[in-house]
Amino acid sequence: MHEAPHSGDARCPGVVLLHGIARTSASLMKLERALRAAGFATLNIDYPSRSKPIAALAEDIHPAITRFAERDAPLHFVAHSMGGLVARAYIAKHRPARLGRVVMLGTPNSGSEVADLLRGSLPYRKFYGPAGLELTTTPATAPNALPAIDYPVGVIAGSRFIDPVAGMLVLPKPNDGRVSVQSAGLAGMADHIVVKTSHTGLPRHAAAIAQTIAFLREGRFQPR
Repeated sequence: MHEAPHSGDARCPGVVLLHGIARTSASLMKLERALRAAGFATLNIDYPSRSKPIAALAEDIHPAITRFAERDAPLHFVAHSMGGLVARAYIAKHRPARLGRVVMLGTPNSGSEVADLLRGSLPYRKFYGPAGLELTTTPATAPNALPAIDYPVGVIAGSRFIDPVAGMLVLPKPNDGRVSVQSAGLAGMADHIVVKTSHTGLPRHAAAIAQTIAFLREGRFQPR
């Protein structure tokens, strides 16, 4: 695991950024720069998303977050895709004392039908590893087995897809090509919004970035 150097004054609210499966911290750099410009300190962590189950990944990120959480300020989480499940697992086990708000972008909180379809495929199993097998919609897998939330969560879902097979034939509509809007939702979430972009585009989309900052500041998304 690579811990990116964190930025920001010790008195600024902190944001832990968690990328999705088979991605790196670089996929969140545009979002991270916007958060810094908005006055947040950031910790953008690389973690081995394809090599371990979600619960083990939550343990991997614990030392870095513990150091970052020593700051005398609220600690927020912003996560893309499976990173939101890692955040949920982490908070359930190692809840920070000054936990603030959580924004999830395209997180498969009820699993993904794409994972249902491909989990028996050897290339999928080899490439996405243990965590990839946990992304299905079955009740026993990680998305559905995680504890209920008792902290403010804002969910941003995408409604455009690039892959016509997954978007048209596999996933319920609307969807972002990997996760449906319905699956991105989470019982008890504080707010929910849909933006017109694909799954991979969510962390780079201007409206999604602006709404992320709005939720971290106000606990709700801006009306559109």
